[in-house]
Amino acid sequence: MKFESKTLFTFLALVFSVSTQSQVLSDSFLIDGNYRTFHFNKPNNIISNKNLIFVLHGSGGNGIKSMKGTTKLMALSESENLLLVFPDGYEKNWNECRKNAPAAANVENIDENTFFTKMIAYCVDKFKVNPSRVFVVGTSGGGHMAYKLAFTMPEKFKAITAIVANIPDTSNMDCIEKRNPIPVMIINGTSDTTNPYYGGKVKNKGLVRSTDQTFRYWASLVGYSGEPTMESLPDTDPTDGKTIEKYTYKEKMKPEIVLLKVINGQHNNPKDIDVFLESWSFFKRQIESK
Repeated sequence: MKFESKTLFTFLALVFSVSTQSQVLSDSFLIDGNYRTFHFNKPNNIISNKNLIFVLHGSGGNGIKSMKGTTKLMALSESENLLLVFPDGYEKNWNECRKNAPAAANVENIDENTFFTKMIAYCVDKFKVNPSRVFVVGTSGGGHMAYKLAFTMPEKFKAITAIVANIPDTSNMDCIEKRNPIPVMIINGTSDTTNPYYGGKVKNKGLVRSTDQTFRYWASLVGYSGEPTMESLPDTDPTDGKTIEKYTYKEKMKPEIVLLKVINGQHNNPKDIDVFLESWSFFKRQIESK
């Protein structure tokens, strides 16, 4: 398979350190006149059935900066047969589903679906990624992009995690929803003023639904009803004033839907868990449940 891509660097001068040094490579695709770039840790061994995880930055960020929080997950790349890919949004933002978002990516209706389709094909071809083991972790605006992928091309993804993000209100939705069930994990803080836990306006980006409505949207696609199971996660950092409640819908042979409710959590990652390791544990369960 040939790709219309342009290598930005044979390798970056940047060396991303985990337990050992990893070489970070960059590449791009020309889509509708724009080069869309992405970065990834070069695997030491190319083994079949590799798991692909896209890590999506928040609004105003970029792929390289989003690597910083994934140190512990990247350290597992070889043992868990992972390929981590860090795409760049268009002009630092994603064309996600919030109709009122003023970013150029949204205004120009940038073709994100083609970008992700090409990246998946690239990774399958070059690194033996199993196309049925493709996952997404997105934070803030990246969480909204993760939702968009689950809305519009769920057949391409095994599961997603959205962090500090609620789905748009129906009045603010401009994506066509396929409404296919897919495993989803949500990690939201109750004191988040940027992504309001209980729903409402997100600055100049329109309305979002509450976290409970977002959680139950994905659960309803699977057919879950009634109340989810709840457990309290260990409070590993009792000095931060935050605790985490885990709500789960899970039945055999059905997609799992999880909400991690961070009590007093704000618009950032909680310290009691590593959100990327937690996401990988969630993703692995979806592989093992089949």
